[in-house]
Amino acid sequence: MDTNPPSGSVSNRRQFLKTSGVALAGAAVVGGLVRPGYCAENSTIKVALVGCGGRGSGAAAQALSTAGPVKLWAMADVFENRIRNSLKNITAGREQSVDVPAERQFVGLDGYRKAIDSLDQGDLVLLATPPAFRPIHLDYAVDKGVNVFMEKSFAVDPPGIRRVLAAGQRAAQKNLKIAGGLMSRHSVPLMEAVKQIHGGAIGDVITAWAYRMHGPVGFSVRQPGMNEIAHQIANYSCFTWLNGSFLVDWLIHNIDVCCWVKNAWPVSVQGMGGRQVRRDPDQLFDHYGAEYTFADGTRMMAQGRHINNCWDFFGDVLHGTKGSAVLGEGQPKPRLFKGHNPTSENLLWSYRGIESDQYQREHDLLFDAIRNDRLYNETDRCAKSCLTAIMGRMACESGKQITWDEAMASNQELAPGLDTLAWDGPAPASARPLPEGGYPIAVPGQMPAV
Repeated sequence: MDTNPPSGSVSNRRQFLKTSGVALAGAAVVGGLVRPGYCAENSTIKVALVGCGGRGSGAAAQALSTAGPVKLWAMADVFENRIRNSLKNITAGREQSVDVPAERQFVGLDGYRKAIDSLDQGDLVLLATPPAFRPIHLDYAVDKGVNVFMEKSFAVDPPGIRRVLAAGQRAAQKNLKIAGGLMSRHSVPLMEAVKQIHGGAIGDVITAWAYRMHGPVGFSVRQPGMNEIAHQIANYSCFTWLNGSFLVDWLIHNIDVCCWVKNAWPVSVQGMGGRQVRRDPDQLFDHYGAEYTFADGTRMMAQGRHINNCWDFFGDVLHGTKGSAVLGEGQPKPRLFKGHNPTSENLLWSYRGIESDQYQREHDLLFDAIRNDRLYNETDRCAKSCLTAIMGRMACESGKQITWDEAMASNQELAPGLDTLAWDGPAPASARPLPEGGYPIAVPGQMPAV
């Protein structure tokens, strides 16, 4: 059987990822004893990479660029050629920081276990597989006592979110450090912009618009001999059980930024979406519109579309009682304006400071926390941002209004039994090929809400 993905099938992970406000909650109490999640400052931190696509390879390169000795120690992926290509790219110019012999290159659905098992307590695993597997892998890493960087998204359904939250609580008890890949929270320009807004620069924020509008998400046809699971994982952005939908895995950054600005999570959402133009045999809606309501009655609208020859915009637009803002992922230079017309003559504020790499900065903060035993756990915020996106998808696919509490309590699971998924077995029931061709696609009004 061919376990290599088709040529050109690397999923369309975004390159403008975001970052977050500083999660260094303060210095942990250190008294002579080294706690499980702590690495002495002058010791080498061994890193395992689980998920060797473009984003995982980038995260590994950033981990190796942090201060202090770091060694890439193990790699795991379901596709052997991804490990091979990733290792080649990461090693170039970093030969002294890479030690991944063949016996620590693990192929298969259980490769994450072997990669994590090769680490010592206090080392670090980078989790960058399709989001469906994030709760499983995080759970295992925490049980084994290793620190974690987890790429977004963090789950695809409410049971996954609850599992992530529980793992985050156990990590805190073990003094493990966990960082999440919402890089905008660590973007210095965006942090300064949000500080200005929280200080009242544009008044009270009344509406927030999160956009991701661009051309279609890529799809690769199945290679001869490739089984169903391999085909779907190679196209994970196109299957809901793997990535949670375009709304979840692609809009999560700008949804998160809006909630950050509001300093609140929404209490309910209703929306719509569909598949009007796309003809690829997958499960993707090509447009989404989710309207969220906060406890104070103000609204957030998340719009996602991936269709050619349409209006494109990538960012957040905020309206306050005194002004407005354009910021978020896709807007590297956040701007605040007097009034609601974003024109140059109305410019109120723009970032003038030193540029910083938000991808690198989130790893710098994480490694600093590991080496200096600082409290660092972004799990709760990351999981709740992800739940916000998930409940939006649930509302759009069902056509129903869904509350935060209903979503958090929901047992709607996209791939039951994922822990025991067999490489040669069938796809989850929600994504099995239809007799007439193609795959099941959500139909508003017919899908269960929760």
